[in-house]
Amino acid sequence: MSAGDVPPATMVGVREAKLRRERTPIGRALALVGPGVITGASDDDPSGIATYAVAGATLGYAPLWTALVSFPMMAVTQFLCAKIGLVSGRGLGELLRMRYPRAVVVVLTSALLIANTINAGTDIGAIAASLNLLVPVPIVAMVVPVGAAVLALQIWASYRVVATVFKWLSLALFAYVASAFFARPDWHAVLRGTFVPSFSLHVGFITTFVAILGTTISPYMFFWQARQEVEEDIEFGRTTLRERKGATDAEMRYTAWDVNAGMLFSQIVMYFIILSAAATLHKSGHFQVHTAADVARALEPLAGKGAALLMALGMIGAGVLAVPILTSSSAFALAGTFGWKAGLSKKPARAPQFYSAIALSTCAGVIINFAGISPIDALFWTAVINGVLAPILLVFVMLLSNDRKLMGKRTNSPLVGFIGWTTTAVMAAAAIAMFAFWGRS
Repeated sequence: MSAGDVPPATMVGVREAKLRRERTPIGRALALVGPGVITGASDDDPSGIATYAVAGATLGYAPLWTALVSFPMMAVTQFLCAKIGLVSGRGLGELLRMRYPRAVVVVLTSALLIANTINAGTDIGAIAASLNLLVPVPIVAMVVPVGAAVLALQIWASYRVVATVFKWLSLALFAYVASAFFARPDWHAVLRGTFVPSFSLHVGFITTFVAILGTTISPYMFFWQARQEVEEDIEFGRTTLRERKGATDAEMRYTAWDVNAGMLFSQIVMYFIILSAAATLHKSGHFQVHTAADVARALEPLAGKGAALLMALGMIGAGVLAVPILTSSSAFALAGTFGWKAGLSKKPARAPQFYSAIALSTCAGVIINFAGISPIDALFWTAVINGVLAPILLVFVMLLSNDRKLMGKRTNSPLVGFIGWTTTAVMAAAAIAMFAFWGRS
């Protein structure tokens, strides 16, 4: 399809065009699967799995309510990022460079790069730890091969194909749903934990709350979602900014469906990991989670000796899905900040700085694994770092998404604006409270 054959985004959206070609209900449903679903699947990365397991093991059923509360928060946040990419035709990093002082953008991008590199490194370590459950090879010995394999897939393979394969592997995480029932939880306590929010001013609870929010509403997802909307347009044949700018009403509706489906998938998995860990680990007095084997124990009521296999498959699938998104989102942010050519649809020779950033971030992540830190502890504290950085970036997301000059008639509705700013305020308050109580402890 040549550029001249492609209607501009103001006439037909990518999802809209795919739906028009489909005649069966299944085909139409699959046509709606886009960046939102992939982002939702990647949100349950090893950092998220570990954080939710730690929350359930240490606090029991008490944190279950956070899944209900965080769902609208993350759905609105990701929809805003998608809308920014769709309407502006640009990635988030590029827009930050255009709209705000360079020094501010460089600081934000640097913080994102550090957080994403640590996150990617701990996810690589988690993949290695999961493989260790299946083959008797030391975790440290597998870190470099895992990092190299993920990097090779990202550079030389089609990430869309890779994402499709490992998205199915990550479905193994749904085993936590069945395990929660096989564990025979205290359903009265489950209902209370789900519908009666409880909050403690103890520093441990606040830190866990920040980690849950940070791994659920992660900064890397903001950059990835916005840029992937742009990549979808480019793949469709819209190679110029003029062709990409704008979005139809139908495309906005379909985008909302895509994002909501992805976030719902993510939150269902989150809820049942917490529930499974509470019904097994916490119930048996196993309050500390430090290894992949500890996380796998939550699946034993369902799978018995096969728990390690199920958990490993889910962790490996989620990790291989998430690491490229983490490193790519850093590279997209850097490319936007410094005006580099970028895009996963481009060959490395056509975007050398972009792919160099991906490679360096992956290599730095691999090195982190030799610091002698417990993989699960590292994953948890990565979520805490994201919980501190996210509200700062959310301020800019809210400002950009409501900028009439940039968004035209697609500025935020009162409800979306309220949820977005409430999310920003809640995450900021939680991070401030955590630091305040750390100072007193």
